[in-house]
Amino acid sequence: MNDTNHTCGSEKDLKQYQHFIYAVIYSVILVPGLIGNVLALWVFHAYVKETKKAVIFMINLAVADLLQVLSLPLRIYYYLNHSWPFGSFLCMFCFYLKYVNMYASIYFLACISARRCMLIIYPLRYTSSKRRLDRQLCAAGWLVVCLTCLPFPLLRQGEENGSCFSELPLVPVSTGLGATLISLAELLGFVLPLTLVLTCSWLTAASLREKTSVLQDSGEKRKALKMVLSCAVVFLVCFAPYHVTFPLDFLAKSKAVKSCAFQDFILRCHPVTLCLASLNSCLDPVMYYFTTDEFKRRLSRPELPESLQLNRRLSSATGGDKPVQSDLRE
Repeated sequence: MNDTNHTCGSEKDLKQYQHFIYAVIYSVILVPGLIGNVLALWVFHAYVKETKKAVIFMINLAVADLLQVLSLPLRIYYYLNHSWPFGSFLCMFCFYLKYVNMYASIYFLACISARRCMLIIYPLRYTSSKRRLDRQLCAAGWLVVCLTCLPFPLLRQGEENGSCFSELPLVPVSTGLGATLISLAELLGFVLPLTLVLTCSWLTAASLREKTSVLQDSGEKRKALKMVLSCAVVFLVCFAPYHVTFPLDFLAKSKAVKSCAFQDFILRCHPVTLCLASLNSCLDPVMYYFTTDEFKRRLSRPELPESLQLNRRLSSATGGDKPVQSDLRE
């Protein structure tokens, strides 16, 4: 603890406050996030055989959310017990996984918005080659996100006195380098995807004013608009607050902020916004339910167990041939 910390208040009180916030909110997120994303993957795997309507991106989004949810028990343990007994590698990996999930979710939400918008504006252009392109975009997205998130753990020093996650000390960096990395993360990781999502929302809404055709009726366009607007809401609720406090938190921790009141305010707000960024693991399955008719039908009616039993009977009758699968077309 340096002189600035002494002047600006008790570091122990701040740490207890942060641990309480993290433990409570992560505990709230854990169960619904786990159930929702496992259920989403199950429904998608069991019934979705066509990749129309951005289904491939939804599957990858559910995978990203599930990976983060699976790391929450270790985080909750740390914030309840104020100690990390699991080693430096696991600490760094869970810390890294948090940011991989966040930026992978941002990427796939932007892809879902763009694909739904394109399906409305150019309905005849979605062919098998576009489906292959979606898979390639998913693979490229995972690669880019995993590589660009490496600075988050690399700029932290190793485990120290049982501490972990955001409490790991920062590696000393120049102000210029820190500002550059934060600016790139803000621009490429949030501002550009948000601009894409808002643009897709505007284009999809504008398509409702056009004359409808046989291929794309107004009901189909409204469904697409509902999906794109849901992506925008997740962006604004979960990711916008974090990306507002992210650069301010860096300035506060590097002691570039001289006002003790403002420094304390940022250090108490940032944990809340970081938890909001994790809340998307619960909101995304809700988005699937309310914006995808097939998903809602499968969970709202006793059709799923009956269909599974019918498939097993058909498989047995045909000697183990591939069972009949449901179609996602609405």
